[in-house]
Order: sequence, then structure tokens, then C-alpha cells
Amino acid sequence: MTNKIKFNFIILVLTFIFWSCNESKIDFKNLASTTSKGIMAVIEIPSGTNRKIEYNSSTQRFEIDIKNGKERVIDFLSYPGNYGFIPSTLMDEELGGDGDALDILVIAESLETGDTISVIPIGTLLLNDSGELDTKIIAVPADPKKQVIQATDYQTFTVKYNMAQRIVENWFLNYKGLGITKLIGWRNDAFAMQEIEKWRIPQ
Repeated sequence: MTNKIKFNFIILVLTFIFWSCNESKIDFKNLASTTSKGIMAVIEIPSGTNRKIEYNSSTQRFEIDIKNGKERVIDFLSYPGNYGFIPSTLMDEELGGDGDALDILVIAESLETGDTISVIPIGTLLLNDSGELDTKIIAVPADPKKQVIQATDYQTFTVKYNMAQRIVENWFLNYKGLGITKLIGWRNDAFAMQEIEKWRIPQ
């Protein structure tokens, strides 16, 4: 390796280190929960992924969940949509929540971890997860060009895309193992908006 190549390599490494140290971090948990086009969703787990990725608000980074010293991988079919949370929401445990931001599944082509997207809620899936209420907002992109199903309300979703609804339901009922998660029921898009408002953190 010539001195010129060595010098260029060192400059490249130093530039990368400088960029990494000065990379601006975004507090995704406290982004606005609404946009001019709809509800804001932060994507943690892209559609088609089996790894359990979560946003760590302390480090402000997206990290693979570690369980028993190993990366947590879903031992089931991969996620049927882009999974994440609605920022500036918190399901208060004292009010019956699970202590986390409101979960959301965005039915669309695969997005990237850390993507933010304006969405339209089309339904709510209510589950009992080991005795705890688990609420999943189901949504589609607000941008029609990014929609893979032509449904922007619960009525259309449940009638026109009934089998897609069943796929989502059965995935959540089974991905943790048989009998762990139980179905409470489905609610419509109006209920979804009520839930978002209910758990919204006052700004």
C-alpha cells in the first residue's frame, strides 16, 4: 500500500469517526403524533422482518431486542406489515395501559427502520397478551401512491380485504406461541382515533 493510499484511507476512517460522533439524533418518542396528512407512525420493524427491533429512548437508537443474552428473533412468519409506534403517546399503566407508546402496524411495502410516515388508521385490533390489554392500531399510508390495499376505513378493510384482516389477526394471535395471546376483538377506525387521542401525551 502506497503512502498516498494509506493517507486517503486514514482520512476516510477519520471522516467516518467524526460523522458517527456528530450524527444528529432524533427523539422519535416525542415527535408530533399528527401531521397535516394524518397520524404519524415511526417504523421499528420493516415488513418481512423477523428480528425484534425496538427504539431505545435513552440512547435514541433503534436496537435489536436482546433476550437471555441473544438477539430476539420471531420464531414464526415474518411481520405482515411495518410495525412501530405512534410518537407522543403513552399507554399509562395506571389507566390500564402497558406503559409503552401506542403500537401501530402499517400495511404497505417494506419501509426502513427509523422511517416516519403519515398514515390513516383503518382499524384497531384488541388483544389479551398474557392477561394484559394489547392494542394494535392498523393503518395504511396517507399517500395513495404508497397504499397496497385500497382501504382507508374499517368498513372497506373488513369487507373488501377480509382475508388480509384475518392474516393480521392470526399473525398476532400466534407469533408468540399457541395460546399466549387471545383475541378480544376488532374495532373501527373511529375507535382507533379515540385511542390515539386517549393516550396522547399533552404537549
